[in-house]
Amino acid sequence: MAQSVQILGTGQLLELSRRLKMAGGSRLKANFARRIRHAAEPMKNDLQQTIRALPITSQGRKAGKRGGPSPTTRPLRATIATAVRISVRTGGNPGARVWVDKDMLPRDLRNMAATINTGRIRHPVFGNRRRWAQQNATPLWWDKTVRRHQPRMQREVARIVDDIKNDLS
Repeated sequence: MAQSVQILGTGQLLELSRRLKMAGGSRLKANFARRIRHAAEPMKNDLQQTIRALPITSQGRKAGKRGGPSPTTRPLRATIATAVRISVRTGGNPGARVWVDKDMLPRDLRNMAATINTGRIRHPVFGNRRRWAQQNATPLWWDKTVRRHQPRMQREVARIVDDIKNDLS
């Protein structure tokens, strides 16, 4: 799974960053960062919505088997959705990055976004390492969502770069 997404037109963005620095344009730089973040916001929102609505299925309990409520009240998909972040860089390697902040997740869920993206989640039943369960999710949910937004993001970033180049000229 791509843990992060980077929209970079490195040549144009680096040149623009240099020109912003030379112009001393902290206002222009802030405007650039704000517009890039605004362009990445729909992708972030769609990733959050996709993980929240992602169906995770299992075979369920067999007839006559014991079971009970989950020992945790933590909502898995909502927890992952809140950890999706955007970061914008305007310095030496300018661009936008949409990523899952593992520090925002509980310790036992740090790799869960990548695991769900594979489409197969294996875990011990109620922590019993002698008994395992498998659950299935739509594979490549992250990758498909990002691919769907990439053309729009590239157009937006190109438009922003052109607008700021015109402001500098």
